[in-house]
Amino acid sequence: MYIKKETKSLMLRVLILSLALTFLYLPIMTLVVYSFNESKMVTVWTNFSFKWYQALFNNTAIITAVGISLTIAFFSAIASVIIGTLAAFVMVRVHRFFGESAFLLFMTAPMILPEVISGLALLLLFVTLGDIIPVFSDRGMITIWIAHVTFCSAYATVVIRSRLVELDVSIEEAAKDLGAGPMKVFFVIILPAIMPAEIAAFLLSFTMSMDDLVITSFVAGPNSTTLPMLIFSSVRRGLSPEINALASVIVLVVSMFAFGSWILTVRKQKRKERNQALVAAELRKEKAATHQ
Repeated sequence: MYIKKETKSLMLRVLILSLALTFLYLPIMTLVVYSFNESKMVTVWTNFSFKWYQALFNNTAIITAVGISLTIAFFSAIASVIIGTLAAFVMVRVHRFFGESAFLLFMTAPMILPEVISGLALLLLFVTLGDIIPVFSDRGMITIWIAHVTFCSAYATVVIRSRLVELDVSIEEAAKDLGAGPMKVFFVIILPAIMPAEIAAFLLSFTMSMDDLVITSFVAGPNSTTLPMLIFSSVRRGLSPEINALASVIVLVVSMFAFGSWILTVRKQKRKERNQALVAAELRKEKAATHQ
């Protein structure tokens, strides 16, 4: 009876997992399949063809938009990680100070503010600054970068802070007792310890910057069209098979990156287990030698 209950429970879990994965990935797989459709009608299959991939790589507007989005996302992620690291360090290591509650509020506010409000506020800011600083009058990549850093740094702060809270302060105190200065303690001890959180914050900020549409639409100029803006405007004019091909290329790149990360994680785990096994074997040998 107990085995039957376990079997039913396992089958139910497998069924729920299969339905959830189908719900999530079936539309993506459909999009990938129709990217090889020769017909211009994205919902009517005719013949297998790479026609739209050739059209995609010959489309200068899409290539330019991809370059703009990647550039902005990369530099936004770097700036967000730096700001997030400094903010998280202040939150965790600096004791009570005047205006601490306001500091926490303003650092996390971009996470809960509607994007329409943030985009409109940033637009008004850049319009006002455009009368004083010429670079803001022609809104372009710089204004988009500043806008993306504004909301990405809030998420980076939360990710890095969660790791920084778990660090053992006694290691830093021991390093200080041995004569290490604050900068050396940070770069030699703290930074390597929080590096996984730094990488996670970088990837999260990069993804959010690449994906943003609402805020970018407010602060972008005519010569700084990002990839989400281009896709949105193309879809409004009618579905194009080139967008299917572009989405398929993005899915392929992300899948390769995820698979590579998984392989590295598995290898690291196996190496760790191997080292632990070697240490355990050495300890057993030492115990056996002492007993003899």
